[in-house]
Amino acid sequence: MRISGKNRYNRSGNSLLTKRYRINQFIRAEQVRLIDEAGQNLGVMATAAAIALAQDKGLDLVEVFPLAQPPVAKIIDYSKLKYEETKQLRKIKAQQKKVEVKGIRLSLRISQHDIDVRINQSNGFLADGDKVRIEMILRGREKSRLDLARKIINDFITALNQTKPVKVEQALTIQGGKLSILVA
Repeated sequence: MRISGKNRYNRSGNSLLTKRYRINQFIRAEQVRLIDEAGQNLGVMATAAAIALAQDKGLDLVEVFPLAQPPVAKIIDYSKLKYEETKQLRKIKAQQKKVEVKGIRLSLRISQHDIDVRINQSNGFLADGDKVRIEMILRGREKSRLDLARKIINDFITALNQTKPVKVEQALTIQGGKLSILVA
């Protein structure tokens, strides 16, 4: 049973990122500083007169800077403004790189060759700009050897530091039989 009358599903994917503009009759201010479609400042004008001027040109009056005194309004096509904003957001989103957390798992009985392989993997991940979570899961009687597990992880991090300096972002945590640390 739904208690709230609001729609639970957010249909617009990036509603937090897009600006909300007041347009035409939704502008509350009595006077606005008007800018035409060419970018020329037409001065301070009554809102009703500015809306009439915009409608004569077949465009919308959009309040672009509501915090100014008086608010700044521009005569433009509102749908074109929204299209340009979403285009800009898509461009910014395409340029961003997602930082992933890659996992490297060690064990208490790991050989030196396996450590070298995992160091090479970690260096590749760090070179790509990803973070690396180093994990060690202790099973059975291995849980009594926490000191040896800490030593293996610390040796692994010092070996990583020799090739490329790394920063520990999350200190060594122990949860039951699982030790983990996050480096970048």
